[in-house]
Amino acid sequence: MSDIAKNFIFWLVVLILFIFIMYGMNMHNMNNQNIDYTTFLSAVNKHEVQKVCIDENYINIIKKDHSKYITYIPLYDSKLLNRLLANDVIISSNPPQKHSIMFSVFVSWFPTVLLIGLWLYFMYQVKNNHNHNSTSFGKSKTYIFSKDQINITFNDVAGCDEAKEEVSELVEYLKEPKKFQKLGGKIPKGILMIGPPGTGKTLLAKAIAGEAKVSFLTMSGSDFVEMFVGVGASRVRDVFKHARKSAPCIIFIDEIDAVGRQRGSITSGGNDEREQTLNQMLVEMDGFKGNEGIILIAATNRPDVLDSALLRPGRFDRQVIVPLPDIRGREKILEVHMKNIPIASDVNPMVIARGTPGFSGADLSNLVNESALYAARLNKNLVSMLDFEKAKDRMMIGSERRSMIMTEIQKEFTAYHESGHVIVGRLVPEHDPAHKVTIVPRGRALGVTFFLPESDILSISRQKLESQISTLYGGRLAEEIIYGSKKVSTGAMNDIKIATNLARNMITQWGFSDKLGPLLYTDDENNQLFLNHTVSKSSYISNETARIIDEEMKVLIDKNYNRAKKLLNSNLDILHAMKDALMKYETIDSVQIDDLMNRKKVRDPAGWNNHNHQN
Repeated sequence: MSDIAKNFIFWLVVLILFIFIMYGMNMHNMNNQNIDYTTFLSAVNKHEVQKVCIDENYINIIKKDHSKYITYIPLYDSKLLNRLLANDVIISSNPPQKHSIMFSVFVSWFPTVLLIGLWLYFMYQVKNNHNHNSTSFGKSKTYIFSKDQINITFNDVAGCDEAKEEVSELVEYLKEPKKFQKLGGKIPKGILMIGPPGTGKTLLAKAIAGEAKVSFLTMSGSDFVEMFVGVGASRVRDVFKHARKSAPCIIFIDEIDAVGRQRGSITSGGNDEREQTLNQMLVEMDGFKGNEGIILIAATNRPDVLDSALLRPGRFDRQVIVPLPDIRGREKILEVHMKNIPIASDVNPMVIARGTPGFSGADLSNLVNESALYAARLNKNLVSMLDFEKAKDRMMIGSERRSMIMTEIQKEFTAYHESGHVIVGRLVPEHDPAHKVTIVPRGRALGVTFFLPESDILSISRQKLESQISTLYGGRLAEEIIYGSKKVSTGAMNDIKIATNLARNMITQWGFSDKLGPLLYTDDENNQLFLNHTVSKSSYISNETARIIDEEMKVLIDKNYNRAKKLLNSNLDILHAMKDALMKYETIDSVQIDDLMNRKKVRDPAGWNNHNHQN
């Protein structure tokens, strides 16, 4: 029960007790109406009183009309009994109550004593809360998990095999420290995990504790930061104090860049507090010995802003890179998360991994969850490949906008546009294979063509880049060939932007120009040409060179534009057939694309009949 609930119940009980006591002391005054003694005597003389009950100095009166009153005898009246008897009043009395002096004093002083006691209790509570807040202000916000609470192992971590190998010796050290100490070796005190968000840095740290069966202390770097100078340093001391009591253990600090930034890099008001916190952390890392069984693990996605003193040997001795998973890593991550949901037999993790380049472990976990939710909405018992495709499309380009009303002419424009991308992409060399094409609006796009790489792309050849430029212009060219240049729509705006940027990078950064050669002509950070009017401190190229760059870009674009136009003109029958298939099915996959490119009859897409029946 919380302190607030306990205090509320206590004060409620006290209030009820006080009300009952006051009610008991004044109950006889509440039942009868008070009258003065003179009125009482007058009523007796008028024969209105039927009965009286004398209780010490009080007289309880019952009139003949059955009304009840009470009066108080101011002085002793020796003639009262004779007067009552003369007027035929029935007389009764209660025996005098014998109370001790202590009881009388208690009854008289109880309300005052109760109020004083409540006041003293209230002051004690205020003082106790103040002392508690003062002492706990410098306590760390550490979450401590015992070795029995951590059930995560290396089997639950996938997609970062190299990182697991680097930290595996930590598990051996925590299990058998003497194995390393007998040869004089020292285990690293600190491990810094570096990688983009969602790659599994926290999960890997928990897996180390789970494999070694040791305690796990975790907190965020922002938990140390306060507006009062010295509080963060106090919390750092408290963390290491808990760690020494729980050794062997692992201390994990997430987002350490919140407290470990380069000293002197900012001049804000909280700079002193942050630097004191960092200084205390550096001292504590120097203070514990390697044989204490304490290993500090920190995670960040901003290693460039960390103070150099944190990264020197003796503190964070080792840096472990946790990158985005490659295609094999994504497949393994998907298999780990798919264990928790019922999967249909048509689900292929490798195909999903191919279609999710750049996805982190967190993204893939969300993908599996979204797929399960999508299947549950359709009352399915198993999660199928179609559910994964729907969830992936939603995450990458947004949900289907089926509420958007498109005319048949607009659908036909979109179908020709997307068909142009697919046909050129299939016919140019070194292009990724087409996986799926749809004319269902998603996000800001009226139609989308998906190309899936066979494997992760580490470097791109000049031929592959030119093939991408040709494919990007395939949609615009399909519209131009079918409807004429005057009816070309604005749907190719993003395609033109991407193609232009590719051509510029090929000329200015990657050295794919015979005239300019392999020289750098752009700023890597802002992708601006090194001209006098753009970068005042630099004058690397002349206006003549800038003119040549524009000419080379134009030549490159025209070359691939004309190639795409020639390919489409040579395959107009496929273009019309693919348009008809898209108008019928709205979405076609790689199997139907193969049929169309081979000029065969188009099969129904997988799951189309079920989907069409539901609609």
